[in-house]
Order: sequence, then C-alpha cells, then structure tokens
Amino acid sequence: MADIGKRIKEKRESLGMTQEELASKLGYRNKSSIAKIETGTNDIVQSKVVEFANILDTTVAYLMGWESIPKSNKRKGVTINVLGRVAAGIPIEAIEGIIDTEEITEELARTGNFFGLQIHGDSMIPNICDGDIVIVRQQEDAETGDIVIATVNGTDATCKRLRKYKDGIELIANNPSYDPMDFSTQEIIEKPVRIIGKVVELRRKF
Repeated sequence: MADIGKRIKEKRESLGMTQEELASKLGYRNKSSIAKIETGTNDIVQSKVVEFANILDTTVAYLMGWESIPKSNKRKGVTINVLGRVAAGIPIEAIEGIIDTEEITEELARTGNFFGLQIHGDSMIPNICDGDIVIVRQQEDAETGDIVIATVNGTDATCKRLRKYKDGIELIANNPSYDPMDFSTQEIIEKPVRIIGKVVELRRKF
C-alpha cells in the first residue's frame, strides 16, 4: 500500500491540505492515522479509498495506480439533500426538513443511498463539531469503529461511534464529557435502538 500512500500524500499536498485537515474530513481521530497511511505503515480497506478519492478530488483508479494521470472527480457529481434533523420512525425520503444540498461523486453514489445531516451539539468534538455536515450512507447495520447515525427511544437521531459486543452495542461519543451509551440485545429491541446510516464523509464550512 506504499504506492497508494504516496499518491494520497501528493494529492493532499497539491491541494494545500494538512494531514490534520484530511484526518478531520475523513473522521480519523488525529493526523497520525494519515501519516501511517501515507508511509504505507497502515493499509486502507478498499471501501475507504472511495472516501479518500472524493476528499482529494481525484479518482480511485489514480490512487490505486490503475491510471497514471490524476484526474479530477468534480465533474461527476450527484446532489443529495442535507437534513437539519432526522426524526425517528420517519423514512429519510419523507423528511421535509431539507436545509441545504451537497454533492457526492457518482462513484460514491453507486454504493448506496445517501443523505447529508447537520450535526447539533458537541458530543463528537474535536473530529465532528456543531454545525458540521456529515454525508451518510443509509444502512441498518455497521461495524465496530464506524461512526453511525442512530435513533434511541424514538427520539431524533444521534451521531456516535459504534462498538459491538456479544450481548449488545455501545454508542460512544468522541467527547470524554459524555458517557458511552450501552444497550443490551433486549434493550435494542425494546427501546428500540436503530442504526439508520454510516457516516462516510465530513463537510465543514468556515
């Protein structure tokens, strides 16, 4: 993966983007994750390459070394709605609280249905801050370590990091001021607790 790390570094530097900025956009906790990827110390799962390509305005084919000329992906865009909130029990497509739109690549759009969500509160700082927009792939399950959008007790959706264990799940805030939210398998059914999407990208406006 050293070659893909080298291409990521070259594209990042050509955009004048720091490792901290790239880490923030991709939801990594700090720049060390980017540094390890760029040096080839850490591998990248193929699904994550799409997110790197999108943020770095290039193509997966270039990052993977399948084409030698870095191409922009900005011309290939799909518009998605940004929601101010997601209410429990209401299908995403039926929500009327559209506050903005964002554009994602056609390549990413082909991997599922997407929506944007404006974050409220400070539970996910410093990576995700109040007012940030996250791009979310609609899905009902996710893996440990993924940042998800979930509804609990029929309330509006919350953004947290998921941890699965044998008898339940934990929804974890990045902000240490917030305690983890633990739910047994029975509580997941009874409350209920529902995952409605996985965060795949962060958009921040200054």
